[in-house]
Amino acid sequence: MELLQVADNVAREKNIEREIVIVAMEEAIQKAGRSKYGHEQDIRAVIDRKSGEITLKRYREVIENEEEVENEVAQLTLPQAQKIKSDAKIGDFLIDDLPPLDFGRIAAQTAKQVIMQKVREAERARQYEEFKDRVGEVVNGAVKRVEYGNATIDVQGRAEALLRRDEALPREHFNNNERVRAIIYEVREEARGPQIFLSRTHPEFMAKLFMQEVPEIYDGIIEIKGVARDAGSRAKIAVSSKDSSIDPVGACVGMRGSRVQAVVNELSGEKIDIVPWSDDVATFVVNALQPATVAKVVLDEETKRMDVVVPDEQLSLAIGRRGQNVRLASILTGWDIDIMTEAEESERRAQEFATRSELFKEAMDVDDVISHLLVAEGFSKIEEIAETPVEELNQIEGFEEDLSQELQTRATTFLAKKEKELKKKQKELGIQDDLMTLEGLAPANVLLLGEKEIKTRDDLADLAGDELIEILGEGKMTTREADKIIMAARAHWFEEEDKEIEAKAAQEAEAAEDAESTEKPEESKVPEDTETQEVKAVGE
Repeated sequence: MELLQVADNVAREKNIEREIVIVAMEEAIQKAGRSKYGHEQDIRAVIDRKSGEITLKRYREVIENEEEVENEVAQLTLPQAQKIKSDAKIGDFLIDDLPPLDFGRIAAQTAKQVIMQKVREAERARQYEEFKDRVGEVVNGAVKRVEYGNATIDVQGRAEALLRRDEALPREHFNNNERVRAIIYEVREEARGPQIFLSRTHPEFMAKLFMQEVPEIYDGIIEIKGVARDAGSRAKIAVSSKDSSIDPVGACVGMRGSRVQAVVNELSGEKIDIVPWSDDVATFVVNALQPATVAKVVLDEETKRMDVVVPDEQLSLAIGRRGQNVRLASILTGWDIDIMTEAEESERRAQEFATRSELFKEAMDVDDVISHLLVAEGFSKIEEIAETPVEELNQIEGFEEDLSQELQTRATTFLAKKEKELKKKQKELGIQDDLMTLEGLAPANVLLLGEKEIKTRDDLADLAGDELIEILGEGKMTTREADKIIMAARAHWFEEEDKEIEAKAAQEAEAAEDAESTEKPEESKVPEDTETQEVKAVGE
């Protein structure tokens, strides 16, 4: 009974199953038995689950003939076995009782190590099973130790988690036994046991804190649409209400700011802007740039870029310290935002107007009046004129059908000539068609790449996003656009790799079927005994 009491205590202390501890004890006793009677022996130990009595037995397998003997100590031929037990059959086990072990100091130490190892493995398995589905949950814990800024946190006495220095707030220092609240952002199963990683800088941590402080968010009346954080400094959180009678911003702020202040205190004074979310992107961006006042917004939905015009005196406020305000607004909305003053916007518009007018004059050989009218109507490319129906061009003031038809003809002629020149240049540079047809890459940019010896899709795939921007020149595309093009160029690599994996799997399956079909059915095999395949150990 003493063994069972020890097993109960260990199981309760480590929060694991009692059976796991008893099996570990059995394995330990078994290992000690093999040390005494020989490591080649098939010795098994069993602890009675009610009385705690230990039985130790030796197992010897009965096989057909000497040619199949792999272990002379643990196996017997059929004639040898029948001398001991007349009714022995192939596949049976002869079982001999062994006297109880008298543990010496070394044997006891070995048994203890085996038990502790099995208990640790069981404890790790329990921790992984418990925490693998808790990613995204906020937990409380106490600091156990701090090494080089990385804090080991005892999570509610059930597991140890790691809060790395880069996942803690800037200038945040922890002391032993200090209480800490953080979010579980990753759980990994590793050889040394499950690794639980915590974070206090993750945007989701702020969202969970608001959920705890604001009942309307917890109840689902108010929804958090997005969070952007510059951890320890400033953050923006977008909220919307499903009930028109409830102000989402006011509910998150609370009476005299009590709710938002509780979150700010937890985050060591991090400033939080609570932004009302809107279906209209322009309105949402204007809200996200608060406290700056926005005069005008111009959207480019294809590239998800947005030009935001603000009064001259609002420029520094809109951009924020070191670009913090506009950067957080960009992360929150998912759009690239360019801030400019009204004077800069006016100058830029004038420059664009002049550039487009000059393009139409040169490409279609028209005068200033017609080119200005086309730009004023919103045309920016020759392709747009060629693709616009004549009926729509006729609606421009001063345009008649003959003029509209002539403009479209000239635009089509110019594009055909440009296409011919492009093909000629492509051939001269040796650029492959797969690069010319890559989505997101303009023909003029492809020629620039060809001049830099980037002539195939594989050549482009070997580049990094910043290298592509450097080749094409600043201002031609954003980092996001460059990365998207690079990934598109690499797409066929992954497709080929998937095909190779599928082909290899098919070959292995076919080989396995062939092997199974050629296997001789009359070939006798020693039946497997589950108890011999799964070695159980007993320890004290």
